[in-house]
Amino acid sequence: MRIQSPSLVELHSFLAVARTGSFRRAAQELCVTQAAVSRAVARLEADLGQEVFIRGSGGVVLTPLGTDLQRMTARHVRALETAGMRLRKPRERLRLQLSVVTSLGNLWLMPRLEDFRRSHPEIGIEFRQYRHDEDFTREDVDLWIDVKRSLRQQWPRQIAARYLIGHEILEVCTPDVARGIRCAQDVLRQPLLYHSAHPDNWNIWARAAHLDLAGQRLGCGFDLVINMVDAARAGMGVAVVQECMVHDDLRAGRLVAPLGIRASTGRGYYLCWRRAQAQHPASELFGQWLQQQALAPVSAAVRQ
Repeated sequence: MRIQSPSLVELHSFLAVARTGSFRRAAQELCVTQAAVSRAVARLEADLGQEVFIRGSGGVVLTPLGTDLQRMTARHVRALETAGMRLRKPRERLRLQLSVVTSLGNLWLMPRLEDFRRSHPEIGIEFRQYRHDEDFTREDVDLWIDVKRSLRQQWPRQIAARYLIGHEILEVCTPDVARGIRCAQDVLRQPLLYHSAHPDNWNIWARAAHLDLAGQRLGCGFDLVINMVDAARAGMGVAVVQECMVHDDLRAGRLVAPLGIRASTGRGYYLCWRRAQAQHPASELFGQWLQQQALAPVSAAVRQ
């Protein structure tokens, strides 16, 4: 019987482009060249006799056929990957070495990591020390989750990076503090907690709130986001912080966003890896899982 199904190479390439909306980002995710992804998708379309993507200057979108193909194949391809991982001999158990920026690791990644472990017990995660001045030359790290600290920052040429989460900030405080906040001007009557490396975050937020901070004094400054969040939890004032950092606090009601004013800093957290490294069989699964977690909605306690 003639095989009717596309090859796994073609399906992996198609699904990666469908997830990322870009042939370039799909190639980065799969650790292959963009040309290889384009050829695989072209073979798939030739075999099906129809296009699966509409190409445009802003990226690609799925055609109706592409949408159907993604719906019918994505779950099964993931299942094949998982089966391949789990059928490995015990001595071949995969090990993924990570370096994660401290506050994001503690506040966002750790509360979610058990979900990945349950789904992929064949992958062992090892954390390496995070370095603020990382040069990405370490051989003991497979993936980094690092922060882009300025709009002008460029990643080293040997590093591929994909945006993960954290470019937006919003104001948060305890419910008790929030009782005194009815409009943006009320926020300025509270101590303004800030990240000492990014005190301008308050100016970014103020512009989104149509406020003028000229002459406004800030409250306590903190060199780690996790410490600033602790101060907000303790009722020390109002902080502007990435929404991902306070996801669980907002959901549990420990913190609220009294106005829900969001502003983009243009920075954020990125998944990084060496372009030249051999494809790591666990990296794609972990990267896909991270992206799914990053896209999960935040159940913020925002007073309307």
